[in-house]
Amino acid sequence: MTDLRQGGIAILDFGSQYTQLIARRVREQGVYAEVFACDADADKIDMHQPRGYILSGSPHSVYEPDAPQLPAHLLATGKPIFGICYGMQALTHALGGVVAPAQTREYGAAIIMHTGGDNPLFNGLQPEINVWMSHGDRIEQPPPGFVALALSDGSPFAAMGDPARGYYGVQFHPEVRHTAQGTQILRNYLFDVCGCEAKWSPAAFIDDAVSAIRAQVGDARVLLALSGGVDSAVAGALLNKAIGERLIAVFVNTGMLRKDEPEQVVQVFHDEQHINLIAVDATEDFLDALRGVTDPEQKRKIIGKQFIDTFAAQARHLEADFGDLRFLAQGTIYPDVIESAGSSKKSRVIKSHHNVGGLPDDLHFELVEPLRDLFKDEVRAVGTALGLPDSVVWRQPFPGPGLAVRCLGELTWERLETLRHADAIFREELERQGLLRTGTAQSFAVLLPVKTVGVMGDNRTYEEVIALRSVTTDDFMTADWARLPYEVLARASSRIVNEVRGVNRVVYDITSKPPGTIEWE
Repeated sequence: MTDLRQGGIAILDFGSQYTQLIARRVREQGVYAEVFACDADADKIDMHQPRGYILSGSPHSVYEPDAPQLPAHLLATGKPIFGICYGMQALTHALGGVVAPAQTREYGAAIIMHTGGDNPLFNGLQPEINVWMSHGDRIEQPPPGFVALALSDGSPFAAMGDPARGYYGVQFHPEVRHTAQGTQILRNYLFDVCGCEAKWSPAAFIDDAVSAIRAQVGDARVLLALSGGVDSAVAGALLNKAIGERLIAVFVNTGMLRKDEPEQVVQVFHDEQHINLIAVDATEDFLDALRGVTDPEQKRKIIGKQFIDTFAAQARHLEADFGDLRFLAQGTIYPDVIESAGSSKKSRVIKSHHNVGGLPDDLHFELVEPLRDLFKDEVRAVGTALGLPDSVVWRQPFPGPGLAVRCLGELTWERLETLRHADAIFREELERQGLLRTGTAQSFAVLLPVKTVGVMGDNRTYEEVIALRSVTTDDFMTADWARLPYEVLARASSRIVNEVRGVNRVVYDITSKPPGTIEWE
């Protein structure tokens, strides 16, 4: 079995908001990239024998007393190092250069001029480059052996390098789209400086993952919590390819799913993918447990506990039928791993939003996480390569508690049905205009516990309000409200008021994140 992670790039995270974006940009070039905390153990960082290192940005100043510093072992490896923004400053500081506050800080768009010459980092680029800056410090004196490779109005060393050792630094962010030729700069570092190979692809990943799954589980059965979302769906398809009928998928219908989703899950995974699927309709149990509850955090806790109880009961039944079940599969993806770990020195945890954390002590599972090395866009590419339909692969994110956090106030079957119907209409109108897949990142309806006066025909009405929410984002860490065409909003509003009983007003949420969140609860 070939480990596709061997010979990639190790990214050290000094606290930048763009660190995961660096990894995504590297992988887009077919090179595996893995993120580590800047204070991670050397043997962990070098576990997959990276060909080079990238140092991320940071909100710190390198000369502050508690600022993170360059790990000494990186210099001892003799491998190339590429510092981005703070990473460049950390490299400078460690090698004896001088970093100081800049007289003129640079934030946002800027122009750099590179010096040309024998410089692999800027090979093939135009002399003048539009870049994205975000720094208050600058290099005053580079370390011995380094030369200036580019300058800007505020930075005499907007880029520097020591080609003999393969050490480079840039004061700007090549990973963001605002840096016009940033991808080419990264490519030059990956292939010309580090000598990486472009071997990371969906097809190669599938072959590697299938071999890894078979090696881990042997002849045992694997239990999968299937939500119907993209991550668990792709994990299920991958496991099905690897072990076939020894996969047992459990799908719990909480009653909080979108219109027709329970039926779609059964059709796709049982009828089309031929996965051994057990579908459990626990709607009444969830509604009983949630009766009278209006606090959003209490809703989440009740739903989480009810899900665990339902899933654990099914696991015990299956153990009684098949004997000991050793393995539990999850759709954990790479951002979950980074977010859950927080630091390389912390132990691996099961994220609560996967709904299987906190299982009873009598259920002892070893985790199978075939997607834990992938970003969301890579998961979608793998799902397509595995033959999953677009309706599953491109399904927009959906919170674990489902419509419970979009139905504000008390949860009743009638109010959930009202929300389900309105949400379906909104998504239908977006789909009709091609906006559900490419125009928006997340779009949904929210039912408010507010009644307003309206007029229908000659009659006065006093009914509930639907809020529509649609956002655009690359990473879901920040988001902007989608500027949807007025015609789309008008049709959605008209249809909802006319077709959904109990609703007489529709509003559109134009709040960005921050200050708001994407979900309402």
